[in-house]
Amino acid sequence: MNQSRSNYTPRPMSSATSYALGGVALALIVLIVFLAFRWGRDEPDVRNDGYGSVRDPGVQAVLQPDGVVVLGKPGTPKTIDVYEDPLCPACGALERVYGQELAQQLDEGELAVRYHYVNFLDPKSSSKDYSTRAVAAGECVAGAGDGPVYAKFHELLFASKQPKEGGDDLSNEQLSGLAREAGAPEPVVQCVASGAKVADAKVHAKAAMDDLNARLDGRAATPSVFDGANKVDVNNEEWVVELTR
Repeated sequence: MNQSRSNYTPRPMSSATSYALGGVALALIVLIVFLAFRWGRDEPDVRNDGYGSVRDPGVQAVLQPDGVVVLGKPGTPKTIDVYEDPLCPACGALERVYGQELAQQLDEGELAVRYHYVNFLDPKSSSKDYSTRAVAAGECVAGAGDGPVYAKFHELLFASKQPKEGGDDLSNEQLSGLAREAGAPEPVVQCVASGAKVADAKVHAKAAMDDLNARLDGRAATPSVFDGANKVDVNNEEWVVELTR
């Protein structure tokens, strides 16, 4: 019996095709090496390492009606705006690298910070509402008015204890533990544990997101830092120093 034969007959590959495929392969290798280098790079060196978080009791935390938290001394000559999501890895890197340098400027009365919190990464958390709950926790802590306590809580939330995007996040009870670790009094700890400010935080986070989109022509991204109307280049390692010149 004759075996059926395929209608497809392989043809020898031309040298031009070989060169083209070789070029594509080389381009892919270069791209992979570039991305591996980019993703594998370490963060910049920690600025002012060893200073710690804000320590001067003259630094105040003020929770504004719109959920914005102002951290600084009264009468500070320059106030910058910082937009962050509690689950944002780049926001965590900003705190790890520049948090101590900012803390000294806050203690010395050279800078104040207006923190605007968004929650667009809620869907990336295992609980699906972590960013909102973390914003609410921060509002509880800021409402007490203690600048050093709030600054320490911010450091814990964004650096030391920040969950990984897409991984397990922190419960309200765990967030209240961060507040206690930062030195917050028991009523504040209970405010965090109960989720008392979650409804407010949802409204405030949306307003902050709308504001950030307006500033960035609909291309909101975190972290974003502004000196007045000017967006600060936080890839410039001297940006904190340059703000105080």
